[in-house]
Amino acid sequence: MSRSSRSVGVLVVDDQVLIRAGLAALLRAAPGMRVVGEAADGAEAVAVAAATRPHVILMDLRMPGVGGIAATREIIAAAGDDPPRVLVLTTFDTDDHVYDALRAGASGFLLKDTPPERLLAAVATVARGDMLFTPRVVHRLVESLAASAAPRPGALPALDVLTGREREVLRLVGTGLDNSEIAGRLVIAEATVKTHLNRTMAKLGLASRAQAVVLAYESGLVRPGGRGFSNPQ
Repeated sequence: MSRSSRSVGVLVVDDQVLIRAGLAALLRAAPGMRVVGEAADGAEAVAVAAATRPHVILMDLRMPGVGGIAATREIIAAAGDDPPRVLVLTTFDTDDHVYDALRAGASGFLLKDTPPERLLAAVATVARGDMLFTPRVVHRLVESLAASAAPRPGALPALDVLTGREREVLRLVGTGLDNSEIAGRLVIAEATVKTHLNRTMAKLGLASRAQAVVLAYESGLVRPGGRGFSNPQ
């Protein structure tokens, strides 16, 4: 079945067979969902993703060998303009590796004890192209982890490829505002905000809004607690 199908194709990746089987069974029983494959580690996930082209990947964060972060980065890079949405699975919501997963292009994260109905709703959410969490939740997470993240001098995309308006939209995305709030701040249409953000992400090679938030921090456009940083509600 092609990616244009109305059903959501999901790849389940976890090194624990019982967890993987349970997730797959849950998805197979849900209307509008189909399991296109399973993988026990990151290397297998890369191969299966290339063969099945899933819409969404449930990706275990910590696995022996190739882990979830490296697999996410490789899968998204190989997918070109049509990457799958990756939801990373973790045991603890304070896991520092969640930051690296967002940087790699993941669209959100789930705790492994998430109730079934919320997990299914999360898969449907990211399949539509949305983040699992609101921009404000992203910025809280990134702010809490950014201080401990190692800087990456020379590894960031150059922001001088952006127009002034695109830089401003990226900065506001980094402060946790959603598109409607940015539109109000800049007195432009919400559709225009989306256009600027899409162009920004294309120019910078970003695969998700969460990745844009991370870059806004790492590039210095947004500084935790600094001027221009909006207070979360």
